[in-house]
Amino acid sequence: MKLYFNPQSRAVIAKWMLDETGAKYDIAPIDLQKKQNRQPEYLNINPAGKLPALVDGETKIFETVAIGLYLGDKFPAAKLAPAITAPERGRYLSLMVFSTSQLEPALGDALGKVETMPQRGWNDYETTKDLIERELGHGPYLFGNWFTLADIMIGSMFIWARMMNAPSGRPKIESYVDRLIQRPLAFKPPS
Repeated sequence: MKLYFNPQSRAVIAKWMLDETGAKYDIAPIDLQKKQNRQPEYLNINPAGKLPALVDGETKIFETVAIGLYLGDKFPAAKLAPAITAPERGRYLSLMVFSTSQLEPALGDALGKVETMPQRGWNDYETTKDLIERELGHGPYLFGNWFTLADIMIGSMFIWARMMNAPSGRPKIESYVDRLIQRPLAFKPPS
C-alpha cells in the first residue's frame, strides 16, 4: 500500500488509521507548494487533486472516510470497525460519514464565524457538539471502551479545532480529545 501524504493535510488522519491497523505501507510525499497534487499522474489517483489518497494494488481510494472504511474492512483483526453483520455497523457507518458531512462543515462555519443556514444540509456547531456528547455516552470512546476508526474521524475534527486555538468549549469533548492524542499512534497538535 502507498499513502500519498503531506503532513499539512488530512493525510495525517489516514496515516493515523493505517498506523492503528498495523498495516505495512509506504509514504509517497506530495509537495503541495510545487503543486504535485495537480500533476496528471496524481490526478489519475485522486481526480480532486486533494490529499489523502491510498493505493493498494489496483485499488485507488481517495477521501479520508473512504480510506477509513476500506481499512476497517481490510484489516478486521485490528478490530477498528464492526463487522459488516454486527449490530453496531450502522451506527459506525453513520458516525464515519457524519464526521465529514456534518461535523467538519459545522466546525468550518464556526471557525469562519458564518451562520449555518438550514438549507446547507448540516446543523450548527453547537447542535453538532450536543450530538457528539450524546454519542460518547459514558465511555472513553464512541463505542464505550472500544476504540474504532470512527473515533479517529470524529476526534480528528476536534484535534484540528484545538490546533486552530478553537477548542470545543465542552469538557466532555476536550477530555475525549485528550484521550485520543495520548494514544501512541495518534497525530499530535504541535506544542
